[in-house]
Amino acid sequence: MLVTGGVRCGKSRYAEQALAAQAAVTYVTPGYPADPVADPEWAARVAAHRLSRPASWSTVETVDVAAALRAHAGPVLVDCLGTWLTRRLDAVGWDAPHAHVAAVMADATSDLADAVAAHPGPLVLVSNEVGWGLVSEHASGRLFADLLGRTNQAVGAAVDEVVLMVAGRPLRVG
Repeated sequence: MLVTGGVRCGKSRYAEQALAAQAAVTYVTPGYPADPVADPEWAARVAAHRLSRPASWSTVETVDVAAALRAHAGPVLVDCLGTWLTRRLDAVGWDAPHAHVAAVMADATSDLADAVAAHPGPLVLVSNEVGWGLVSEHASGRLFADLLGRTNQAVGAAVDEVVLMVAGRPLRVG
């Protein structure tokens, strides 16, 4: 299942509830480790998020989400693909030639979609929808929106169900 929507629309809560009946879940987080000195607000958010999960759930922090999916056959929750994309773009270089970035991300997205399609256990992925408003005046913003849209399409094609969250309400779209 892919759960997508805007910021603070209830995606993560819905994704966690979808796996609540599972005894043990691997929670894959592709985000940066929280640094309470550099960003205490973000660190507090991450800590609160972890405390809200059942104690039987384990957390895996990695940018290689495809490898994590291949390594954990049981229930997995990935939160979120927007953060995965950001970390991938950080590694490639936001200012790298567009054709190079597009090629690297096409390979990474294909690998991710293949791992999603092959995952044998329950799987829920969270992603953001971007590009419903203004087109960014910044090249990096346009690049991010384009690539996340392509990622969401590839992952959406690899799952059985897509849920769009709007104001805390799920809309099943596929």
